[in-house]
Amino acid sequence: MMNFAAPFIIHRSSFIIQKSMSKANILIIDDENDIRNLLSRIIRLEGYQVFQAETGKRGLKILEQEKIHAIICDVKLPDANGVEMVPKIKELSPQSEVILLTAFGTIPDSVTAIKGGAFDYITKGDDNNKIIPLVSRAVDKALLQFRVHELEEQVSEQRHSFDKIVGKSKPMLHAIDMAKKVAATGTTVLLTGETGTGKEVFAQAIHSESQRRSKPFVAINCSALGKEILESEMFGHKSGSFTGATRDKTGLFEEAHEGTIFLDEIGEMDLTLQAKLLRVLETGTFLKVGETKETKVDVRVIAATNRDLQAESEKGNFRLDLFYRLSVFSIKLPSLQERQNDIPLLAKHFIDMFTAKMNLKPLGMEEGFQKALVNHPWKGNIRELKNIIERAVILASGDELTLDCLPFDFQYTESGNPEDALKLAEMEKLHIRKVLAYTKGNKTKAAEFLGIGIATLYRKIEEYGL
Repeated sequence: MMNFAAPFIIHRSSFIIQKSMSKANILIIDDENDIRNLLSRIIRLEGYQVFQAETGKRGLKILEQEKIHAIICDVKLPDANGVEMVPKIKELSPQSEVILLTAFGTIPDSVTAIKGGAFDYITKGDDNNKIIPLVSRAVDKALLQFRVHELEEQVSEQRHSFDKIVGKSKPMLHAIDMAKKVAATGTTVLLTGETGTGKEVFAQAIHSESQRRSKPFVAINCSALGKEILESEMFGHKSGSFTGATRDKTGLFEEAHEGTIFLDEIGEMDLTLQAKLLRVLETGTFLKVGETKETKVDVRVIAATNRDLQAESEKGNFRLDLFYRLSVFSIKLPSLQERQNDIPLLAKHFIDMFTAKMNLKPLGMEEGFQKALVNHPWKGNIRELKNIIERAVILASGDELTLDCLPFDFQYTESGNPEDALKLAEMEKLHIRKVLAYTKGNKTKAAEFLGIGIATLYRKIEEYGL
C-alpha cells in the first residue's frame, strides 16, 4: 500500500478554504477503501457533503441521482478507465468538474484527460497537498456553472411560457387553455391555422410546461428543404450513403431525444418521408440514410400546418393514417381577423420590445394609427404585424406612432377598405396630415407649404377630423 495518508494530513492545515465550502457535493470514485475513506473524512472536514463509489458504474448511478459539483475519480477502476469516464460524466452532468487521481501519471494520459474535459489530473502521494485547494477551485467553478445553467433555464422557461403569449380574446384564451391541458401529457399535438399565427411560439410553450422541459426543443421547417436534404436533417445519415456524405451525421430526431421536435409546415413533407415519420410515431424507431440498423428515440412530436390535411389526404397529397396519428390532439390558432381586440395589445407589446431593443424612449400610439392597425386585413397575421411595428418605430419622430409611420397601403385609409384608397379626399387628407406632421403642428407654415390660405387649412382640418 502506498504511503498516501501522511503527506496529505501534514499539508491539510495550511489551507484556508474561503468560498462555497458548504452546500457543495463531492463524489469520490476509488476502489481502494482506505484511500476513499481517508479522502472522504478530510473533505467532510472542509464542509462538503461527500458521496462514495467503489466502481465507475456505481459512480455514474450516483451522478444520475444526486447533484454533484466535483468528482474525484481514480484512473484505474475495476470496471472502467477514469480518463474514459470523463466524457461520460460530462454527458450526465456538464456543469460538474472532474479531478483524476492516479498512482502512476503519464503525460499522454494527462493531455487526454484535460482534452476530455477534466478539471485537473494529479498523481497520488507526491501531489496530495494539492487536493483540498484543487477541490475548492473545482467547486467554485462548478457552482458558477450550475448557477448560470439554472438562470438560462429560468429565462428560457419564462420566455416561452404561456404567460408570455399576448392575447385576451376568447379564441386565443381557448387555444391557450387547450395547449396548457395537453402540455403536461406526452401526446402528439397538431397546431393548425393561417401562416404567422404563432404556431412555433405555442409549440415552445407546450414544451416549456411539459415534463420534457429540461431536454432539447428542436424545430425544423419541412417546406424549406428538398426531400433528400430533409430526410438527412431529420434522421441523419451514414458516411458514404450519398454523394457529399463524407462523415456520419446525427439527425434532429436523435438530437431531440427525450425532448420535443417541432415539425413546421408538415403538409409540405414528401409522401415517402411521411411514411418514415409515421413509423417513428408508432414505434419510436427509424433508419438513418444508408444505415441498416434501426435507431430508437423517445421524442414528442408537435406538428404545424396552414393546410387542411384531411382535404389534402382526400386528394392523395397527405397520408390519411399519418393525419389521424398527428391529429390526436389538434389546436386551431386564430387569425388576427378573428381576434381584432388583441391587435392593440400585440402592437403595444412589439412597440415596447423594439424601443427597448433600439434603446429608444417609450412610444404611444395615435388614435388613427391604432385604428388603421385594427382595420387592416393582416394576411400575414402576427408576423406581419411585428414587421410593421418595427418599421414604424424606426420612422417615429415624436412621442407617438402616427399614421404616416405606416406603409403606403395603410396611409391612404383608416377604414380598412382598399377602395377608399382610390378616393381623392383620402389622398388629400393624407397629404395634409403629413405636412402638419412635418411642421410639428404649425398651421401657418403648413398652409404655406400646401399653397392654400390658413382659413382653407382650418376648414380642411375640421372636415377631415385631423
